[in-house]
Amino acid sequence: MLNSLTFGLGALATLVPAAAIRFRPDDRRDVVFWAMLAVGVIGPAGWAAAQLNGVWRTGFAMSLWVTIAGTMALFFLLSVTMRQLWRLTPILVPYLLVLGAAAIVWQHAPERPIDDASIPAGWMQAHILLAVATYSLSTLAAVAGFAVVLQERALKRKRPTALTRLLPAIAESENIQVGLLMASALVLALGLLSGMAAEWYLRGRFLTLDHKTIFSLAAFAVIALLLVAHSVTGVRGRRAARYVLVAYLLLTLAFPGVKFVTDVLLS
Repeated sequence: MLNSLTFGLGALATLVPAAAIRFRPDDRRDVVFWAMLAVGVIGPAGWAAAQLNGVWRTGFAMSLWVTIAGTMALFFLLSVTMRQLWRLTPILVPYLLVLGAAAIVWQHAPERPIDDASIPAGWMQAHILLAVATYSLSTLAAVAGFAVVLQERALKRKRPTALTRLLPAIAESENIQVGLLMASALVLALGLLSGMAAEWYLRGRFLTLDHKTIFSLAAFAVIALLLVAHSVTGVRGRRAARYVLVAYLLLTLAFPGVKFVTDVLLS
């Protein structure tokens, strides 16, 4: 237990430099920034890999560590090509620190085994990978949406804060948000299809309307409607950001939310 706590705190500590790097006087995307961000990727990813050890674990804490590792890795990679994405660091990394703290608090919650004996080799792993990618992309999109809300509020009050000065401009955050939502919708659709195939192998039907499935379908519907509305009517700003946050809430209820209820509240 002590070793688990120590390693968990160590992985959490690797996120601190990435959370603080943007608040230095010479704020730019330089070698130091990339180095601190890389440390924030390696720590959670290494700890998650060490806990998995080649076997997928379904616990609430494990889900949070995989989410943190996946989100940080995607953020690092996408920041190379999306020029303004890196500016979301002051919101994203502190949020992931909170998730990491929750993972440490509930690291010994019991886990429920996953029933994949009847599924072809590699299929469940692919489904899990799609689920992690979906939630990581939606996390980044939600952070971009939250940045839009903060920037519009500061603009309306005509009082920018130290935080909003570090964030992308409203138009840039909206572009990031839409791009990430499109990717989330595609990956989520693939995840739903792979989940339907897994259900067919396990139970002989394509869909089981449990909580996870319902929340996932609802999130996909919200994202799809928002993308259509953005294309047709040009909906944007805080109104669009609210829909993004609703979709993220639904995905949170579908993935870590369901695990929290089953592994923590009902254990």
